[in-house]
Amino acid sequence: MITIEDFKIKHSNKVRFIGLDLGSKRIGVSICDERQSIATPFKTINKTNTNELIDELKIIIKDNNIGGIIVGNPVNMDGSLGRSAQSVNDVASNISKSIDLPVILWDERLSTVGAFNLSSLLDVNVSKRVKTIDQNAAAFILQGAIDYLNN
Repeated sequence: MITIEDFKIKHSNKVRFIGLDLGSKRIGVSICDERQSIATPFKTINKTNTNELIDELKIIIKDNNIGGIIVGNPVNMDGSLGRSAQSVNDVASNISKSIDLPVILWDERLSTVGAFNLSSLLDVNVSKRVKTIDQNAAAFILQGAIDYLNN
């Protein structure tokens, strides 16, 4: 894994990134365009085990010409790292060891809340909002990271 600052120095402007919101039951996946301007919700994966997640990610990466992985890091509001951050760090580390792409942790504070509120503003009904919240949160995370990389 590398830091977002190191990645900013080394990354190519012509690759797509995948964004991940690693939840305890579901994993939200998003993808950005090659110009790295827009993150789009892609899919939600039901979490089984890390090896199955890695296999599914490899397929998505191959099919979509992905050049980097942005993983939402659930930092506590006070900046400390809790149990969920440790769990995400462990999974991100396993992904990094299994997939030959840069893996970057990105502060995801309030991403799920932001995604839920945004879909509320767009007048998406509650049942659809709940169904897509994970992939929307992943897009929220990825958008924050690509905005940072482009500035």
